Amino acid sequence: MGQLQRQRVARLATLLYVMLCSCLTIELCSAQQEPKLQIYPTQEVQRKPVGKPLILTCRPNVPDQALVTDLQWKDNMNNTILPKPTGRNHPPMYTETLPGESLGLMITSLSSEMGGKYYCTASYANTEILEKGVTIKTYVAITWTNAPENQFPILGSDYVVKCEVKADPNPTIDWLRNGDPIRTDAKHVVQTHGLLIRDVAETDDGIYTCRAAVIETGELLERTIRVEVYIAPVITHLPAQLEAVEGKPFAANCTAIGKPVPEISWIKQSVQLNVATADRFKVNAQTGLLTISSVTQEDYDTYTCIARNGAGVVDQKTKLNVLVRPSVYELYNVTGVSGKEIAITCRSKGRPAPAISFRRWGTEQQYTPGIQLDDERITLEQYFDEERGESTGTLRIARSQRTDDGLYQCIASNKGDTAYKTGHIAVEFPPDFTHMKELPPVFSWEQRIANLSCLAMGIPNATIEWRWNGRNVKDLYDTNLKIEGTGPRSDLIVHPVTRQYYSAYKCIATNIHGTAEHDMQLKEARVPDFVAAAVPRQLTATTMTFDIRGPATELGLPILAFSVQYKEVNNPDWSTALNRSWSPDSPYIVEGLRPQTMYSFRFAARNQVGLGNWGVNQQQSTPRRSAPEEPKPLHSPVQNDKEEPVVVSPYSDHFELRWGVPADNGEPIDLYQIKYCPGVKMAGTWHELEDRCNMIEVSETTSFQMTDLSGNTYYRIELKAHNAIGYSSPASIIMKTTRGIDVIQVAERQVLSSAAIVGIAVGGVLLLLFVVDLLCCVTVHMGVMAAMCRKAKRSPSEIDDEAKLGRDEKEPLRTPTGSLKQNSTIEFDGRFVHSRSGEIIGKNSAV
Repeated sequence: MGQLQRQRVARLATLLYVMLCSCLTIELCSAQQEPKLQIYPTQEVQRKPVGKPLILTCRPNVPDQALVTDLQWKDNMNNTILPKPTGRNHPPMYTETLPGESLGLMITSLSSEMGGKYYCTASYANTEILEKGVTIKTYVAITWTNAPENQFPILGSDYVVKCEVKADPNPTIDWLRNGDPIRTDAKHVVQTHGLLIRDVAETDDGIYTCRAAVIETGELLERTIRVEVYIAPVITHLPAQLEAVEGKPFAANCTAIGKPVPEISWIKQSVQLNVATADRFKVNAQTGLLTISSVTQEDYDTYTCIARNGAGVVDQKTKLNVLVRPSVYELYNVTGVSGKEIAITCRSKGRPAPAISFRRWGTEQQYTPGIQLDDERITLEQYFDEERGESTGTLRIARSQRTDDGLYQCIASNKGDTAYKTGHIAVEFPPDFTHMKELPPVFSWEQRIANLSCLAMGIPNATIEWRWNGRNVKDLYDTNLKIEGTGPRSDLIVHPVTRQYYSAYKCIATNIHGTAEHDMQLKEARVPDFVAAAVPRQLTATTMTFDIRGPATELGLPILAFSVQYKEVNNPDWSTALNRSWSPDSPYIVEGLRPQTMYSFRFAARNQVGLGNWGVNQQQSTPRRSAPEEPKPLHSPVQNDKEEPVVVSPYSDHFELRWGVPADNGEPIDLYQIKYCPGVKMAGTWHELEDRCNMIEVSETTSFQMTDLSGNTYYRIELKAHNAIGYSSPASIIMKTTRGIDVIQVAERQVLSSAAIVGIAVGGVLLLLFVVDLLCCVTVHMGVMAAMCRKAKRSPSEIDDEAKLGRDEKEPLRTPTGSLKQNSTIEFDGRFVHSRSGEIIGKNSAV
């Protein structure tokens, strides 16, 4: 019993000890949280640039926010700063209540006068005054007052790259070019307001950096300046004198160089007019091209070309002379006599006086002044009168010939233009029958009327008379002789009713320069003589081919056809024979014969008179029925010296084989056999790929389309004709296909969609954050997982304390309408969750 009481006393003592420790702990915690004010940012001295906005946040750090009253800000003059008034106009400084029972000091634009000590004050539980101060120190940030980003020094001059800077405290300035520091030397001098470059060269182009630094504030600012060296303009091309042609367009160039490219203008000196604004004128300011649509005499003047750019102005003068185009005002046709001199004269005017030349119509070659090298008979004479602007050209032809007759073109040219005019030289000559010497005689038969035509060449035209047996035909009064025309062409119509009219007739032509005669023959025509020979050249069961040699013929009476009569030998009656005719030089083939039959043949020739006598009688037998003749492919091979002829297909995968129908040798052809095999030729021997051969039989056609061929491959093709007797001998050709187009198929790669890529990226980031948070929880007991663990282990008293915070900490932070956009962070100190807004600086900053 005594032991049981002792145990109860021990338990009661333990419970009292635990309760006492708990009370002491609560008191200690309450004593540790003293009421105070906290200003954010937390630095006691805030160094800020002039002209920038600023926010300072005062937040009570007390056990009970409800006991805080009169929270306010005082300025550097210890005056209370008033809250923001209603409306859109904001004062330069005002206060604004922020979430979390904080009071913000808002400065819209910081000025130097706003520097000093500011205080945040409040009353706690109406018994304790809370106060917290912060010092604002202002400075003037680096400002570029005169530092253009593009600057243009002029070649050869000294130039200061301007970079004027304002800051408080005063900044230090240094320079870099293309990233390399610039030191003061013979070329460069670093000055207060810029960088002096002596004797600027094109190599001074580049990117310069003006760097300003304030050591006291740690501010560093750079200004990038592009320096481009300008070059004064220089006119490089403008002739001292220009020449334009009246009435024609004109263009002239004034070329100038410089940097940047100069702008060019043209000034007409007499009236000081910028011609770019004048009618008919156009000026390209970039290229300096001056164009005049149609030149007039008033355009004669002195012109000034002015080239201008950012580096300077330069000008140069030129004189424009207006030329008068030539015109031919006199050129007469001339007539001369063959063998004597002929001269044609051309007169022209223009300024300067034109040069005159001639050329034959239809040729491009002009005659040169003086005696012509290729024909010493021809001389070109030229005369100039520069004062009057006239010139004369005379073309003289000594010992003129009939070939000199024709059109001649006078060409007058000067710097302004070229004028043309055409004249005619007529060369007279006595009658001439040279062109009739090779003509054949005239033939007639069976009293047919004949026409003897006589044409005399001569200038002037000749008159013609006819003579027969030495007598003038007109004086004969023969009704069988009729004259039509007296010159230069005359026809003698002869009706040869008797053989006496077949004789010679004389044509006599006369003009003022002479007489000429020409004899013409009227002959009696006869049928051709016997055919000289007819020899069988090729025999088949149903056809015969002959070589025929005709009889001798007279000039003017040609053979028009050859005829053959043929019959079987056992038929004695030629009246029942079959007939066939051929034109000369055609294949002489007799078709439709019967196999193994003896035939009789006879031949004759035909001319305009009629069919000659039959001759060359012969007998010939046709062979027996047999296989068809070898078919002939209708393809033109490409001959190669080292290989047998090859037919080239225009396609890589197919070829159309065509052939002619051969002789069937007594039995009709019922089909054709085609065999084609790919192969190669090695050491002069053709090697076929037998396993790849194709054999086709076709009927009732003379062509076949070969398909599914290989590109750039040789094929041997054999073609046979077939009838009831059998196959013909094969016709063989070698064919080559062209190179085909190889198609390479590329397998499509599986490409991820953009949504899949974004999903993978987001998943990777989340996994990385999870790993980092897990490491933070294990090592320093911080992070989302650590907070969750601590929350799960909290005591009931801690949960009650958190409930006192109200809903402000459990709802999202709200920004009042019209307030500044603020950065914010959420902090957890082990017991409470704190929400802060504004600029976050210091160890509690969150990025």
